Amino acid sequence: MYKTQFIPKPSHFFFGLFAIAFLLAGCSNQPIKAPLANQPKAKEVHKTELATAYDYDLVNQQLQPISLKQLITELKDTDIVFIGEFHGNHASALLEMQVLAGLYQQSELQNQNIVLSMEMFNRDQQEILNQYLDSEIGEVQLIKEAPAWNNYVASYRPLVEFAKQRFVPVVAANAAADIVRCVGREGQNYISKLTPQEKSTIAKHPFAEIPGYKNKFASFLGEMRHLPENRKNNSYSAQITRDNTMAESIYQAWLNHPNLKVVHINGSFHSENHLGTVAALHRLDPKLKIKVITPIRVESTADISRFNKQTANAKDDYLYFIKPQPEQYVDAAYKMRDRRAMFKRSDLKSCK
Repeated sequence: MYKTQFIPKPSHFFFGLFAIAFLLAGCSNQPIKAPLANQPKAKEVHKTELATAYDYDLVNQQLQPISLKQLITELKDTDIVFIGEFHGNHASALLEMQVLAGLYQQSELQNQNIVLSMEMFNRDQQEILNQYLDSEIGEVQLIKEAPAWNNYVASYRPLVEFAKQRFVPVVAANAAADIVRCVGREGQNYISKLTPQEKSTIAKHPFAEIPGYKNKFASFLGEMRHLPENRKNNSYSAQITRDNTMAESIYQAWLNHPNLKVVHINGSFHSENHLGTVAALHRLDPKLKIKVITPIRVESTADISRFNKQTANAKDDYLYFIKPQPEQYVDAAYKMRDRRAMFKRSDLKSCK
């Protein structure tokens, strides 16, 4: 049987894929553009050609280029490794796979246990995820019934298959999507309507404040001027429900297994600058050794040499520069129609 005994297995509700409202999903994937020309403190870094969508350029906190091998070595004594991504970016997916594989190989040499934790699966999906890892069901059933994210096959299948083949536990770390959606719609009081079983699919303290995070989230929501203030407040409550839940899931896995290293994958918004899930986890245990790897989108390779870390991501331990993904929308009217359709589909789902 698959070694998942220390991972909680709350009941499964078979939620729809669009359970998380656009605001919450979108903020996990906001690209960070490298600050560019005429910056007096800019430091030259790597000038590797980012020739394909899979290429990345990895640097340390001092903006010095490092190899993947060096990164794995430097993460040797880390308890929790956060890898931020831009959802759907091929370079992010490749780096995640390479880091997980490298840390697994290192853990075998150190007689250490390693666990994969993922934003992309929710606590109420843990049981069906375990069934797949135990080969009790096939991949199609996992994808349809969990349900998995739309980009599961392209982005996350390699991680899950690597874990499955090597009996590496996979933690479905995120909060139950329907609860997140309803908190975003109705606010914090929605939690009082939940059963004890439903409450187990989110953090015990879902609205615990994360210093500095609300300002960051408000800055993002500032672009959504059409949203009323109460909807913005509810959206933030839903967002920290996700961050606090992921932090608690990671910490519980770390507590329940000795000599453990956790590799957690999430959208970069949840971990950059050691905010979001990272800050929530640090609050649970300030002694944890946590490292954060954050992506930076650059329009061209020349942007890398002009990047100034003083203006963004100053706390992150490692950065990796990647090519931008295709522009999602060019036609503003089409974008508005598509967004409205998304919200309409979400609003069709009722809350308690």
